[in-house]
Amino acid sequence: MDIVTLLAFAAVSFVGIATPGPTVLLALTNGSRHGLRRAVAGMIGAVLSDFVLIGAVAIGLGALLAASEFWFSMLKWAGAAYLAFLGIMLLRSKGTIDAALKLGEAAAMRSTFSIGLKSFMVAATNPKGYLFFSAFLPQFIDPTQPQAGQYALLALVFAALDFIIMFGYAFFGSQAVRFLKTSGALWLERACGGALLALAGSLAFYRRATA
Repeated sequence: MDIVTLLAFAAVSFVGIATPGPTVLLALTNGSRHGLRRAVAGMIGAVLSDFVLIGAVAIGLGALLAASEFWFSMLKWAGAAYLAFLGIMLLRSKGTIDAALKLGEAAAMRSTFSIGLKSFMVAATNPKGYLFFSAFLPQFIDPTQPQAGQYALLALVFAALDFIIMFGYAFFGSQAVRFLKTSGALWLERACGGALLALAGSLAFYRRATA
C-alpha cells in the first residue's frame, strides 16, 4: 500500500473518529468519572473492537449484515438497547465521580475491567460500524495485491488514531471535572447520558441500505 493512499485513509478516518460518537462520549465520561489513567481501559476496549470490526469485514461479515435483514436487526437492537442502558445509568448518576475516587484496589480492578468491556461492547454491537467499514475500507484496498496485510495495516492505523483521539477526549474530561463543582460534574455525566440515549434512538431507527 503506497503512502499517499495510507495518508488519505488516515485523514478521512481522523475526521470520522473525532466526530462525537458513542465511544468518544464514553472516553469523555470515563475521563471525568474515573480519571485519565483508568479511562485508558475504555480506550483499549474500543481499540480491540476496531480490530474485531475490521477483521469481521475482511472475512465478509459486513456483507452478511448488508444482505440479511434478520442479523442486521438482531445486532441493531442489541446495540441500541446497550447504548440506552448506559445512557440511563449516566442520567441516574448520583455523585459517582467522588465515589470512584474512594474505590478499594479490588473494586478498582473490577471497575477498570467494566470500563473496558463497556467501550468494547458499544462498538462491537453497532451494525453501523460493520456497514461503514464494509463501504469504507475497500476504497483503500488494492484488489491485485494480497488483502490480509492491507486490512491489517489499515486496522493498525485506524486503531492508533482512535486511541489518540479518545485519549484527547478523556484528557479533556479529566481536566474539565477539576474546574466543575460536584453539581457541574454531575450535569456533564447527564449530558453524556442524554447524548448516548439520542444515539440509541438514532440506531433504533437506522435502516440498512437496500438496492
